[in-house]
Amino acid sequence: MSNEKNTNVTNQNGSKKPLNVRLLAVTGMLSALAFVLQYLEFPIPMLIPSFIKFDFSDLPALIGSFAFGPLTGVVVELVKNLLHCMVSQSATVGELSNFILGAAFTFTAGAIYKAKKTKKAAIIGGLVGSLIMGIISLPSNYFVVYPFYYNFMPEEAVFGMYKAIAPFVQNMLQCLIVFNIPFTIFKGLLSVLITMFIYKPLSPILKGRH
Repeated sequence: MSNEKNTNVTNQNGSKKPLNVRLLAVTGMLSALAFVLQYLEFPIPMLIPSFIKFDFSDLPALIGSFAFGPLTGVVVELVKNLLHCMVSQSATVGELSNFILGAAFTFTAGAIYKAKKTKKAAIIGGLVGSLIMGIISLPSNYFVVYPFYYNFMPEEAVFGMYKAIAPFVQNMLQCLIVFNIPFTIFKGLLSVLITMFIYKPLSPILKGRH
């Protein structure tokens, strides 16, 4: 990752193509990819209850945030969740939470990287963004998401799934602190790690410099 200043991109004919046209196209592509990745989810047995799934749907948004700025990451998160609302049965509650967390993550990481476009800034941005996403997940899950899901699965049953893994937990708030916050932070950090490996070769393609 290095300094990137670009207002236009050059097409194969040598003429200038406005960046916003490519930005629109790439944002749509990244949003579609994020939507697909949201379905490639899987549980992590023995570490967190099976109803909580891991996915890489924040990865395209993070790449977009680094490539075109933090607002692009937020837009990708928004479009991804709007698309998911069309097929979800969570009455937009899950999607709203996913958007809030993902937007906080990608916007923070992208904003820090935008201030100084270096690999170090990208890593710091990713670390800070992951931490903020983890912290926000606590009130989001405790006050919004889980109360909604209690309509389908009793709180006692949800708590029992956590307690089966960690008998020392005494209430749902402890469960979220012990399990969900670290899980959310880890999810963000893994997206950051993958981005560090693939962003450099992807950046010229995304920006039309290949």
